[in-house]
Amino acid sequence: MGRTAELGLRALHDEIALDDLPVSGELPGWLTGSLLRTGPAVWEIGGDRLRHWFDGLAMLHRFAFSDGRVSYANKFLDSEAYRAARHKGRLTSREFATDPCRSIFQRVQSLFSTTATTDNGNVNIGVLGDRFLAMTESALPVEFDRRTLKAAGVAYQAPGQLSTAHPHRDRATGAMLNYAAKLGAKSSYRFFRVDAETARPEVVASIPVREPAYMHSFGLTEHWFVLAEFPLVVNPAGLALSGRPFIENYRWKPERGTRITLIDRETGKVGGTFAADPLFAFHHVNSHEDGDEVVVDVCAFDDAQVIKDLYLDRLHGLMRDSAGADALQAAHLTRFRLSPGDSSVITERLSEEPLEFPRINTGRCQERPYRYVWGNGQGSGWFDRILKVDIADGTAIAWSEPDCFPAEPVFVPHPEGVEEDEGVLLSIVLDAKRETSYLLVLDAATLEQIARAEVPHHIPHHFHGGFTSKS
Repeated sequence: MGRTAELGLRALHDEIALDDLPVSGELPGWLTGSLLRTGPAVWEIGGDRLRHWFDGLAMLHRFAFSDGRVSYANKFLDSEAYRAARHKGRLTSREFATDPCRSIFQRVQSLFSTTATTDNGNVNIGVLGDRFLAMTESALPVEFDRRTLKAAGVAYQAPGQLSTAHPHRDRATGAMLNYAAKLGAKSSYRFFRVDAETARPEVVASIPVREPAYMHSFGLTEHWFVLAEFPLVVNPAGLALSGRPFIENYRWKPERGTRITLIDRETGKVGGTFAADPLFAFHHVNSHEDGDEVVVDVCAFDDAQVIKDLYLDRLHGLMRDSAGADALQAAHLTRFRLSPGDSSVITERLSEEPLEFPRINTGRCQERPYRYVWGNGQGSGWFDRILKVDIADGTAIAWSEPDCFPAEPVFVPHPEGVEEDEGVLLSIVLDAKRETSYLLVLDAATLEQIARAEVPHHIPHHFHGGFTSKS
């Protein structure tokens, strides 16, 4: 029986900096820059045990490449949530599925104030001009130094209590584009841009809503914001007074179906609404315009059961269950084809291979037609392979090794590349047998190993990050 992925839920407390990791194989000479990652590293604070994978205190990781060598450093994100937890020896901020005991007044303040939400940026790395941000689903991204990983405080406040950690970059201006939910007596969805120089957010569209849906990401085309409301919704009036953690106030209402709205990026006006079957997704893959139609691709689940799967008590059990009797819910590449002329929707599955944590050749293909998606495939208990899916025919190739659990693969294009898949994939792989992790470098076209760099400790299961050519 193989070793399980459960090691990835073991806390990592040590912070280190190493100038030269042991490398097997040969790193490409053109690969210069840094892979920056964030994710949860600790799920216990004093006597408090956090409840969900999404709740852990954030740790940053940096792999820097130069002249065929790679260095590594990791550091806890020095957020207000982290400092308060260390100082008081307990959780003080409201996280995804863990909420500290507070008075009704404190709950109301936490709900209706952007400054009372967590700044525990454990989901993704954002780029705003020359700034690097650790982001979560709150209104408070934290800026940090890409070399030292030292935090520099909150970069801006989103115009709402909830936001996404999956912003887009405006090709024309370099501004950051993102979504926020403003909760209150009159709730609304808000799309906003953040200027790369001033870091000031500006609302460009506001859509009223009675029961806001939980949305982890959104789509973008050349002319449209794509708002996909899956039927996991909340009543804002009861959110502050329920006494339940944030996500446990949301209710699955499949009778609502999936609602997709196109919002004009320039005018902020609604350009069309569409109704599809009930689905749930964390991640948009890509969206683009195809003549008069709009194509929206997501990694879709049948329902929102996956959120319950990722509570730590259940997740430990899933990871131990090598027979797969109680498997982690799987997502599939799913396409919505929207026809604004008659408001019709065609929904189709692009591949039968389960896939999550999708990545594309962003610089070349974002908002445009594309062919390849890379991501993580899964066994019964956890993500145990890297996949490349050809959406033209749904076929896939895979990389995997026994007792190894790779994180999201990040595509880095060859600087002189011609083909869409010409470049490398960078992934952090947890080796459960050796109880350490390593950086894996794959040929993005073939998924053949090029090199790996060994880290002297394990890196817990984490979420997202990106590559910057700045070393």
